[in-house]
Amino acid sequence: MSVRTRVNTVAVLGAGTMGSGIAQVFAQAGRTVLMHDPIPGVVERAVGGIEKSLEKLVGKGKLSAEAAAKARAALRPAAMSDLNKADFIVEAATEKVELKKQIFIELDKAFPRDVIFASNTSSISVSELAAATTRSSQFVGMHFFNPVPLMQLVEVVIGLQTAPEVVDFTCGLASELGKTPLRVKDHPGFVANRVLMPLINEAIACLSDGVADAKTIDEVMKLGCAHTMGPLATADLIGLDVCLFIMEVLHRDLGEDRYRPTPLLRTMVRAGRLGRKSGRGFHDYA
Repeated sequence: MSVRTRVNTVAVLGAGTMGSGIAQVFAQAGRTVLMHDPIPGVVERAVGGIEKSLEKLVGKGKLSAEAAAKARAALRPAAMSDLNKADFIVEAATEKVELKKQIFIELDKAFPRDVIFASNTSSISVSELAAATTRSSQFVGMHFFNPVPLMQLVEVVIGLQTAPEVVDFTCGLASELGKTPLRVKDHPGFVANRVLMPLINEAIACLSDGVADAKTIDEVMKLGCAHTMGPLATADLIGLDVCLFIMEVLHRDLGEDRYRPTPLLRTMVRAGRLGRKSGRGFHDYA
């Protein structure tokens, strides 16, 4: 099996919060980034957001103006048909199994055999996504964390058939981005979300039971457990709809009641209170 030894051009599919962050870190690391999203205008908005993020880094002295300009120049909006010019693929589409499978089926037909496919999925089985392609050995999970430019961790998720050299290559690439890659097996929620989501769910249950208000619950965990951000504020940052989806995956695939989403979480999502992205979740961001 052949694997490319150098990644010069990366294709990022999905230009939402995670996709734009992933595009930014690759661009800052000197890679040309082909950005694609099927929704008109999303890539352009993402590029604008990346420009503001780069400006903030320059203002804080964490990035030179020259490096910021080079990163901005590396971002290229691209049609789906032009993505096969890339050496590496990172998919960051919405957490819907069938949508992701369809993306990879289409990409699999267009890309050379030595191109690795990576999914940024936070909970969907990497092995299941890989099975939709003819390159299961060259399929890996690359789970970044929000906000991508600031968060250090990348969970490198090893599918059932992922080749060891693909895992090694992906870890090396993540290190070149300035990230810390940690290898985990393909399992519901991997490590981070399997541990984090029940904590968030229990914090929501405390709120629902009237134990304390949202601010107090978050402060207790920050001051008493040395968390930099409370669990309810973390849920708001992730998106309550995403939290609910992950909890449902954990509950379905692991079959234990401790992973059952609390009713308040479902109610918040149904009411459209999704956290920061909607302006209001457990806290108000208006």
